[in-house]
Amino acid sequence: QVQLVESGGGLVQAGGSLRLSCAASGRTFSTYAMGWFRQAPGKEREFVATITGSGGMTYEAGSVKGRFTISRDNAKNTVFLQMTRLKPEDTAVYYCAANLRRKWPTSNSYEYDYWGQGTQVTVSS
Repeated sequence: QVQLVESGGGLVQAGGSLRLSCAASGRTFSTYAMGWFRQAPGKEREFVATITGSGGMTYEAGSVKGRFTISRDNAKNTVFLQMTRLKPEDTAVYYCAANLRRKWPTSNSYEYDYWGQGTQVTVSS
């Protein structure tokens, strides 16, 4: 069992930055990959980025590559999503998720085993 709690969302102007955090508990954090997804109103959940358990490799969706960076601090059981040059179309609820199945990278939400409750990010134009 893994528990995930996101934080750091909020309202920001276009071009601004935010850093999301996701605190994990329940299993040894460094043994599983993590991912970030987002869901805008009326749209399907969308893959954003994923990182291996060690933090040595990352993979980002094309829509955020070069603007968003995923990282993790295994000593603090936390994964981060640094978001820069934000656009109104980045507005969504952002979720972190744990991938315990050892297939990496994967952008399929059904291959993630545990999810946080989500944090709202709103980018104004």
